[in-house]
Formats: sequence, structure tokens, C-alpha cells
Amino acid sequence: MRNLFLLGVVVVTGLVLGTEANEYLEFNVTELDRIEELEYGFSKSSSNFNPLMVGLTLIRGAGAKGAVCLDGTLPGYHLHRGHGSGANSWLIQLEGGGWCDNIRNCVYRKKSRRGSSNYMEKQIQFTGILSDKAQQNPDFFNWNRVKLRYCDGGSFSGDSQNKAARLQFRGERIWRAAMDDLKAKGMRYAKQALLSGCSAGGLAVILRCDEFRNLFPGSTRIKCLSDAGLFLDTPDVSGGHTIRKLYNGVVQLQGVRNNLPHMCTNHLNPTSCFFPQNLISQMKTPLFIVNAAYDIWQIQSSIAPTSADPHGYWHECRLNHGRCNAAQLRFLQGFRNQMLRAVTGFSKSRKNGLFINSCFAHCQTERQDTWFADDSPVIHKKAVAIAVGDWYFDRAEVKLIDCPYPCDRSCHNLVFR
Repeated sequence: MRNLFLLGVVVVTGLVLGTEANEYLEFNVTELDRIEELEYGFSKSSSNFNPLMVGLTLIRGAGAKGAVCLDGTLPGYHLHRGHGSGANSWLIQLEGGGWCDNIRNCVYRKKSRRGSSNYMEKQIQFTGILSDKAQQNPDFFNWNRVKLRYCDGGSFSGDSQNKAARLQFRGERIWRAAMDDLKAKGMRYAKQALLSGCSAGGLAVILRCDEFRNLFPGSTRIKCLSDAGLFLDTPDVSGGHTIRKLYNGVVQLQGVRNNLPHMCTNHLNPTSCFFPQNLISQMKTPLFIVNAAYDIWQIQSSIAPTSADPHGYWHECRLNHGRCNAAQLRFLQGFRNQMLRAVTGFSKSRKNGLFINSCFAHCQTERQDTWFADDSPVIHKKAVAIAVGDWYFDRAEVKLIDCPYPCDRSCHNLVFR
């Protein structure tokens, strides 16, 4: 069963990629095709794994609402219908993929699948939390499962345009158009629903979670899951603020301000309200956070980007944690401590859940090997899928925080050449 599936998994205890994949981890470079191995945890060339393939549906009514990708094309999603006990349950997965914060980067992005449906795959694999196999996805395998494609570059939150560059920043409209379309296809009758997302999609979950709750009657069980979306407002290794500068650019360029939670903008500036740490404790809807304490994307692109490390002191460490010296590991332990402080108030609420493992990873719910497999990462012998299911169905209160690196030997660490 699962062990047969894992014959096709490339990543077991670590993933080694060529230098071309490093660009994915820079803020403003669109992912290359090779990054699919990061997202799904298997090699496309493997003959031993046959994932469910789900076709792309364009949202035909979106254009009339101005809900379009960066280049003006229609947005889309992939839907696999539920059955049996899951026929009236819905899982919405918001795709991730970084952001664009200036005209140049957004123009580059609109010529890719992250900015235009013209470049999106006509079919994608559904693995991990999207899998249709009970042995790979025990709690959600027979739900209606949707992956909403990400083509706005602003975490489904912008609403503006730049006519000179022919750019449309319509993430918030795409979000609403997609929800309207899915409600018309039966989501309005959901008995239970889960809004999830990874990376920039995980941030979007936090921004849109309470809105999602308001789409349904009060009797519907609604919860949200953010995977690798806990981006911290923290200094980089030079003392600068790389990620704050990026987020400020996104918020200003894409007209995000009016679509941020008012509970935050009433007392903080819009850029601060794009950071999850300033939102999560005030959310009304139950939220589960899955995050690596040493999030590799944040290490490579926010904490120790090349722009903050001109002499290359962090070069080896940022690509492979095994090459970090004692001082660098102390810095990374400080980052973990900041993450734990950020969730302190959030974790006090019984309705919320946590799975923070001490791994060098990024996005663990859509990858089959990290979601649920024979050797998946665990905390107290509990895999991510079981932790999320226990929390969602109120089988147990789940507040799992790993001991510091290097104590966890179950990690699937991402290592780069």
C-alpha cells in the first residue's frame, strides 16, 4: 500500500536539487518546472506512482467581474468531486508561489503559469491532502477537493491595475469569483468545509479565512489550514528588512490595503497587516498552522538572501543546514524562537491547532511524503495528516511543537546544491 507508493518518492530523508531550483526561493523569480518535485514529493519520471490527474476549469463568468490574472486571462481551478460520506464536504486549496512587488517582476510573472492561465497545466496531480486514496489521505480523500490556481501575485488580495504595463492586480476578485462559481456547483450545500493553502496560499488562507466562514450558514463546520504561511516580520542577517520591503511593495502596487482584515488595519499600517503574526490571534474562525520551525523558503529568501549577504558568509548554510557553523545555528534557533513567540497567544485558544516541526522544509500538506506516508515527519508519533484530522473533527486538541534542531530524525529536510 503506502510503502509501494513510496518507491516512487524522490524525497525520503532529504531532497537534493540542482542550482536551477535555487531561483524558486528568491522572492521575485517564477518557479521552474523542476519545483514540482518540491511540491509533490515524487519524481514525474517514476513509473511506480500514478497520482490522480485533475483537469483545469476556467471560470467563465470571471471576466465580467474583472476577476482576471495578471495578463487579463481567466482564472481557473481543478475540481475533483467527492463521493459517499464526503459528497457534501469541501476542501479548497489555495495555490502558492511567491509574490511580485514591482512592475518589472509582475511583467515577468505574467508570462508564466503564476500570472496567466495561458501557461497553466491543463492537468495537475492531486497528492497529499488532495489525494483520492484513503491510505494516503485518510480524512479528506472522498471530499470535493479543489485547487484554486494562483495567478495574481498578491495572495488573492489585490485590486488595482497598471494600464501602461497591461497588468491586472485582481486577486481579491478572483477569490470572490471562484467562491461564487464553486457555490453554484454545490459548495453552498456543504455540511463541512476546510480552506487550506501552502506558502503564499497559506498566507491567503489567513487573510481570507473569516470571509470564507461567512459564505456558509452558521451550522456548517468551517475551519482553515495554513501550511508554510507563517511569514515573520523579522530582520535578515544584515539587520535589514528584506521581507517587509517586499510586502510593502506588494501592498502598495497591488492595492491590497482595502482587502486586509479591518481588525488589523484599525490599529496597524497595511504592510504590518500582511504579516500573519499580526492577524492570527484575532481571527474568529478555527485555524490550524503547519510550519517548519526552520522554514527553508524564509531562510533562503527572507533571513539570508544573497542581497543581505554580499560576501557569501551564509552561502553554504542557506543551501544545506549541515554546513551551518555554530553562530549561524544560533541565529536560526533565534528565528525558531521568534516563530514560537508569534503563536503564543494564538495557541491559547482551544479552537486553534499547531504542528510546528523542527525541519528545514517548506509546504508539507500537498507533498505525499510529508503529509502521510510510512516515514512521514512526526511529532510525538503523529503525522501531519493525523494531526490535522484530529483537530478538524475535534477528536483531540492538537498543539504540537517540536524540540529544537537537531532532535527530530523524522524530518524530510530540503537540501540544495
